Amino acid sequence: MAPRNERNDREERDDGFVDKLVHINRVAKVVKGGRRFGFAALVVVGDLKGRVGFGHGKAREVPEAIRKATEAAKRDLIFVPLRDGRTLHHDVHGRHGAGKVILRMAEAGTGIIAGGPMRAVFEAVGMHDVVAKSLGSSNPYNMVRATFDALKVANHPKDVASRRGIKYSTLQARRRDVGGVSAED
Repeated sequence: MAPRNERNDREERDDGFVDKLVHINRVAKVVKGGRRFGFAALVVVGDLKGRVGFGHGKAREVPEAIRKATEAAKRDLIFVPLRDGRTLHHDVHGRHGAGKVILRMAEAGTGIIAGGPMRAVFEAVGMHDVVAKSLGSSNPYNMVRATFDALKVANHPKDVASRRGIKYSTLQARRRDVGGVSAED
């Protein structure tokens, strides 16, 4: 058996996407002959370069539910701007239902400090250094949706500079003066 961090329900397909199985739910319907089982799967798909999506699939068998969830995830990808290809540009908050998450940028070498469903999202997006905290609901569906809500509002400094009508270099110079961080993208 492979160690958990290598195995961890991760498959890389020929199209360059990595699938991460986050959660499987088994439901039973009681009928005249006994119980009928159904399965629901939550899957996160990413290209390890900033594109990520999640999907939900239901079927009578687990592999079919995972396949449906993977297809749904590939239809719904978002792009997350990464700083140096490893972390966020700024701290963000996300919310979905009772699930709230806080995502903070981190120094190189910090690693992914996050709970299960959020960790799957960060690994699929290709983020190496991030600190995340989940508040409220621990439901995997709400945690993943709240994480995506936070990632959707993450901005690249070039977008912020164009919105403010200033040069990107001016914005970066201010950032260095205030925070002491010197990373150019």
